[in-house]
Amino acid sequence: MKPSADLPSTKSPAAEPRDRGGPAQPLLIVEGLRKHFPLKGLPFTRRPVVQAVDGVSFAVKKGETLGIVGESGCGKSTTARLLMHLIEPDAGTIVFDGDPVGGLRGISVRDLRRQMQMVFQDSYSSLNPRAQIADIIAFGQIAHGRDATEARERAHDLLARVGLAPHLFARRYPHELSGGQRQRVNIARALAMDPRLVLLDEAVSALDKSVEAQVLNLLQDLKQDLNLTYIFISHDLNVVRYMSDRVVVMYLGRIVEIGEVEALYRQPRHPYTRALLSAVPTLDPRRRTEAPPLTGDPPNPINPPSGCRFRTRCPFAEGVCADRTPILAAIGEGVDHAVACHMDTAGSGHSKAPAAPVSSLEAAE
Repeated sequence: MKPSADLPSTKSPAAEPRDRGGPAQPLLIVEGLRKHFPLKGLPFTRRPVVQAVDGVSFAVKKGETLGIVGESGCGKSTTARLLMHLIEPDAGTIVFDGDPVGGLRGISVRDLRRQMQMVFQDSYSSLNPRAQIADIIAFGQIAHGRDATEARERAHDLLARVGLAPHLFARRYPHELSGGQRQRVNIARALAMDPRLVLLDEAVSALDKSVEAQVLNLLQDLKQDLNLTYIFISHDLNVVRYMSDRVVVMYLGRIVEIGEVEALYRQPRHPYTRALLSAVPTLDPRRRTEAPPLTGDPPNPINPPSGCRFRTRCPFAEGVCADRTPILAAIGEGVDHAVACHMDTAGSGHSKAPAAPVSSLEAAE
């Protein structure tokens, strides 16, 4: 449901300009983000670690939707929680609109969360079961210093904006709502802080298809109306294609491919991306899947394979894949498409890799 034109604006007149660094500056820059979880039950010096996120780097442009896909356990949700500082990263830097997060000269995590909010997968457990809907939406505003009466009025406005009539839903409790209605409440709560970036972690995966479509259309309308930027995490590749402008593909804690959504879906370059896309269900009988695109389970993140982490399941793996870790690099000049695969790295030593460019000095000899 799209809000009527006469609804009051949800933007606070005292809010900071939404584009302080200019349109050319990315809203979010992530460099070398890493998080390893030590296992319990062993002496500290001998504890193995789960390499959940291991050196992730990407940028999010202003006004775009960046999709993140991958199998369960690849690090998608951990990455989102690291960005929100719900989990403290072991290493890496996060820059929000030109300002580093943390440190003496950076913005605080509290200030970051005013501009970046998150919608979680489980619409019920992420809401306080003992609080009424309007109070849930108003809570964050009150915690950040807004007058309680003003915060509740704003909560009513946000309920209307996400398609829930305030006079029917403001005084209800979470258990009195359906899954789709609860997810709309979660979206309204995220919008209450006037965010510029919204992280959507499997926000529609628990909904049936008809409700999922309504929520996706609502998210598209809100993005346009409020000039939002999204990071959209999902297992559903069809939903990611519908929502996203660019897509990040993760495998075992690392990014293996990133690119414009249509280019990546039409011509995936990494073998893992091709396997994911070939596994998407289709109604076309001429495209029937007769063989599994991937065999075996992902390796143990406690002791991942050397070199390319996908090599144990890759049909094109060669010796160089075990010896060296492929670097995420652009596949061509002027193309916003990068892949971490030795087959796309000139002179890598893989039999399918292009030849290394010949220098002018070598050509003269």
